[in-house]
Amino acid sequence: MRSPPRISRRRALAAMAAAGLGAAPGCVARRSGGLSLAAFSTEVTVPLGHGMMGGAWVSKSVADPLEARGIVLCGSGRPVVFVSVDWCEIRNDAYTLWQQRLASAAGTTPERVLLSTIHQHDAPIADLAAESLLRSRGLAGSICDPVFHEQAVRQTASVLSSAMAQRRRVSHVGTGIAKVERLASNRRYTMPDGAVRFDRTSATRNAFAIQAEEGLIDPWLRCLSFWDDETPLAALSFYAVHPMSYYGQGEVSADFPGLARRRRQRENPSVFQLYASGCSGNVTAGKYNDGSRENRPKLADRLGEAMRAAWNTTERYPVSRWRLRTEPVPFTPRDSTGFSRLELEAKLSPGHAPFQQCLAAMGLSWQERVKRGRPIQVPCLDLGAAMLLLLPGETYVEFQLAAQRLRPDRFVCVAGYGDGATGYVPTRRHWEEGDSNLTDWCWVNPDSESTLLEAMRRAMEAEESRLKVRSTT
Repeated sequence: MRSPPRISRRRALAAMAAAGLGAAPGCVARRSGGLSLAAFSTEVTVPLGHGMMGGAWVSKSVADPLEARGIVLCGSGRPVVFVSVDWCEIRNDAYTLWQQRLASAAGTTPERVLLSTIHQHDAPIADLAAESLLRSRGLAGSICDPVFHEQAVRQTASVLSSAMAQRRRVSHVGTGIAKVERLASNRRYTMPDGAVRFDRTSATRNAFAIQAEEGLIDPWLRCLSFWDDETPLAALSFYAVHPMSYYGQGEVSADFPGLARRRRQRENPSVFQLYASGCSGNVTAGKYNDGSRENRPKLADRLGEAMRAAWNTTERYPVSRWRLRTEPVPFTPRDSTGFSRLELEAKLSPGHAPFQQCLAAMGLSWQERVKRGRPIQVPCLDLGAAMLLLLPGETYVEFQLAAQRLRPDRFVCVAGYGDGATGYVPTRRHWEEGDSNLTDWCWVNPDSESTLLEAMRRAMEAEESRLKVRSTT
């Protein structure tokens, strides 16, 4: 069994001392210099008949509601907002709109709004420019309803604004970790004859995919919490797995992560619960999930048990300030066969299936965004003993593991599914091995691995290291 990637007390204290972030765990908390937290949540369930997963099908019923849940950290400097939404993706100008509206409500700037989706497939995708393309040409494909989207953004901004009056003092951050049993598996597995396959989907009954090894995953759920001395305020859970049990039948649902999160909220009602999907573009529940309805609560039980166990291992560290660094990622749009502008434009015609129209529109929306010089951003929130890194799209789990290696002195929590414009972000190896998942839902070129890793390194770089570089230039 792999040992948990827990940082030692000595290393955590050394990192905190270097950053000027406080004394040893267990000491009486110093005044936090006005550091405070507000928590907020609201329902953002799509109406019936709305496109799901970018227009692949439409909603017919609601199995359980979708929520936007977030926190605002206030203190020295402008506030920082972190939000997790029960939607499949938020992309391009829709993502920018969320950042602008929530920033206005929190009294901060858009780049200080960290927005992540959990990526349930029985939920919507928001890409306003792509939807505009479809509507301007009178096509059948539809990604999102702009009217509903506007209502959802306004409602979330409104509850955030109201929550600011209920801020609580923050004196400590907490870190906890637990292994998740029998839930995640990599899409990649090896057949008995040695052939490599990439078709272990979220639900599978393929005997070979079920019997094969789990493959590369991050088995640990991390819990980042915020405290007012002995009083816990909020618990943020991070785990890397595609969040689907069964889907595609028209039932709107937050799926097993939503069930697990709500159960934890009932168990500990005074502590605000938030869940974020880690980098899981190539990680699914397929080895342990056959897609049956009765399996959803079982997966929720396994995730919920790990959330509970991680909470029970929490260690607290005084915190007096934070640092947010955001680095641009100069991704280049994919230009291989099927992804050129001319080919995508050709699919925006009545002769193509509605979902193919939607995919083409999303590809063109991304290309136009890059042309206008708006790169993807990678933000990293440094809280001293812990870091929260947000990565874009369906980033593969290799990037989450790389982030942990970049800062072994910190407790690194990684949220995936930031700006969804990229689609899958695989490693070079996946291109070389012919990953079959990259045929349509990937809008970045094969050079993306090194580009993203460099942005991550810069965003997570120790402040003292950056100051040293500046002093020698």
